[in-house]
Amino acid sequence: MSRLHDPFRRGQLAIAALFLSLGFQYATWAARIPAIKSDLGLSAAEVGVLLMAAGVGAAVSFPAVAWLMRRMGSRRLALLSQLGLALLLLALAAAPNYPVALLVMCADGVLVGCLNVAMNAQGAALEARHERNTMARLHAVFSAGSLLAALLASGMTAATGSVAAHFGVAVALLVALGATARTGLLDDETTPDGTEPAAAETPAGPEPARRRWTIPSRPTLWMCCAMVFGTVAEGAMNDWSALYLKDIAEASAELAPLGIAVVSGMMVVARLFADGWRSRFGDGRVVLLGSAVAATGLAAALVSGGVAPALAGFACMGLGIAAVTPCVYAAAARQGSDALTLVAAMGTTGLLAGPPLIGFIAGASSLAWGMGAVAASAGAVALCGTRIRWTAPAAPVARSEATPA
Repeated sequence: MSRLHDPFRRGQLAIAALFLSLGFQYATWAARIPAIKSDLGLSAAEVGVLLMAAGVGAAVSFPAVAWLMRRMGSRRLALLSQLGLALLLLALAAAPNYPVALLVMCADGVLVGCLNVAMNAQGAALEARHERNTMARLHAVFSAGSLLAALLASGMTAATGSVAAHFGVAVALLVALGATARTGLLDDETTPDGTEPAAAETPAGPEPARRRWTIPSRPTLWMCCAMVFGTVAEGAMNDWSALYLKDIAEASAELAPLGIAVVSGMMVVARLFADGWRSRFGDGRVVLLGSAVAATGLAAALVSGGVAPALAGFACMGLGIAAVTPCVYAAAARQGSDALTLVAAMGTTGLLAGPPLIGFIAGASSLAWGMGAVAASAGAVALCGTRIRWTAPAAPVARSEATPA
């Protein structure tokens, strides 16, 4: 069967377009923060509040996202939120003042929460339908989207200083990705994802209200904790690794940016291979061993000191922490759309709260202790992982079906 007509490959391509869109959209506006700061005449503190506005929007979107998932289903919600995120780039470029930019960024956070839940629900549904792992590769595509946006931003900045022109090109690419996703996403009504269909499962009567306010189960709460600690480690490494190399390891200005490159590169590589690890060893072992490698590798690097040990420790962190979020998302999806929404909200909170938390620890003591807290967060993921109900490794598939994309 050709890949074009293979239902698994067609669905994988469509969902990957969503992951690529989210990584691309986020990195697009993040790359132009200096230009936005200059155009609006913002101070450093105001830029910090602007960034926090997106985090607040994502964190408080949980009730709305849970309701929209039940009303619309993951397919419709994913497509609408993906288009909304594209249009918000134009709104941000045209924002006349700081209050309007704050509203745009808050709305961006809400739509990020919507797309994050919907696309992970689609990925989990694809895995369940075809009994094949793909979540880790999908998250690798998210990282690739950020890289693509960074390259586009570099080229557009060299060609023109206009934020509007840059965002216009980005919107055109996002619309094309949305069109690609539209043709292959799974229908909620016919998706045996192990949970209730999101668009049509809610019957009339008092049942929706009762389910809406159900207290999360204990395994779901452990998933939330694992997601928070995992994203704290992931976000903090991206924001503080370069500064650690420069100020603590005393690396040169040319070597300092390698910290981000090593972490990001190892995460992409690990996510490309992690689906095979999940099939062979199971999600639980991948999370436990990966987070243990991340914690011990970074801790050993901090104790040893120096540039080379730091880069090795960063590589261990990227390698070990990369598969945590895909595995936890897949486990949460099996608990239902509400559990997935809550876990996704906690992940966004950890990703945004991690860097400021490490900054607070570094200010109170030193950045070495702040990075030690990152290692401790990775260790906490392993502890939480022992309390999560993981599924058994997927059954092996025929060679003709297992050919990598």
